[in-house]
Amino acid sequence: MRVGTFVLAAQFPGQGQGEALHRAVRSAEVAEESGLDSVWLAEHHFVPYGVCPSATTLAALLLGRTRRIRVGTAVSVLPNQHPVMLGEQAALLHLTSGGRFTLGVGRGGPWVDLEVFGGGLDAYERGFPEALGLLLDWLDKPRVAGGGERFGFREVAVVPRADELLGDGPPGPEVIVACTSPKSVKLAAGKGLPMLLGMHCGDEEKAEMVALWRTAARDAGQPADVVERVEHVSAGVAQIADRTADAVETLVKAMPGWLRQGLDAHVTVDGRHRVMRDPVAYTEFLCGLHPVGPPGLAADRLAATAERTGITRFALMVEGSGDLAATETNVQRLGTEVLPLLK
Repeated sequence: MRVGTFVLAAQFPGQGQGEALHRAVRSAEVAEESGLDSVWLAEHHFVPYGVCPSATTLAALLLGRTRRIRVGTAVSVLPNQHPVMLGEQAALLHLTSGGRFTLGVGRGGPWVDLEVFGGGLDAYERGFPEALGLLLDWLDKPRVAGGGERFGFREVAVVPRADELLGDGPPGPEVIVACTSPKSVKLAAGKGLPMLLGMHCGDEEKAEMVALWRTAARDAGQPADVVERVEHVSAGVAQIADRTADAVETLVKAMPGWLRQGLDAHVTVDGRHRVMRDPVAYTEFLCGLHPVGPPGLAADRLAATAERTGITRFALMVEGSGDLAATETNVQRLGTEVLPLLK
């Protein structure tokens, strides 16, 4: 069982953006100190839902401040950036961190980001497979040319090569794909890439997506050892307290204000209608789904998810209180009181 934190750099009502980023950095440092496996960094633009606009930049900072823990993006949004530039960044972080970087990529949403960065709605609706293919080529080959609809360029040398890691280690950074639909599951499976599954999904839905991934991977000709070896990641929320009621109360007091403020700030690129979740109901839903409560209950919920889905890697949002000291304590308890119960 590999347990890590999921860091959004969430800006809660009444807080400044620097405060949110400081809490994000501290939570990652405490995660390493507390024995957790990994830190996963979200990326958002123009909204207080998360004030980190570049997960790879924040990953570089954290890889420099830590020595053991893995740092991954959850996720870098491909429609907003050139796959070659992202591939160069991923190779650089892989090589300079001794192989501790994981590149998570996703399609993002139909947000105004697409207008600002020039990708356009087509990059979101149709362009993800091409962008992912080019990214993977860049991380695997010595020379790459762009021959797709969106990315066309002459063959160039790949510098630095992701397989030039000194000493023992993987030939390149792990790449995972955020999956929210059967189409994205099949795309990831066809390339033998693990999935990142969202915190809004329950165990039954995640189990179905894992089963679909395995079937699609086999149908795509992936070797049996790849199908069995791939380790998917389950996102969730964690709040540790001596009593379940106290943990739930902490999140219900803080998260709805952040959700309301953050989600309301999203603007669609084409004016399409958006259906908003009720922030209180959604927070209560997450509390019932994830490790929110005493250490024993938290460990049981993680173990139950692993048993039902086969997923043994977790990225858990730990900043739901919105408070720096409470977040640090939450991470410490997750590492020192919950993790030993899973071993």
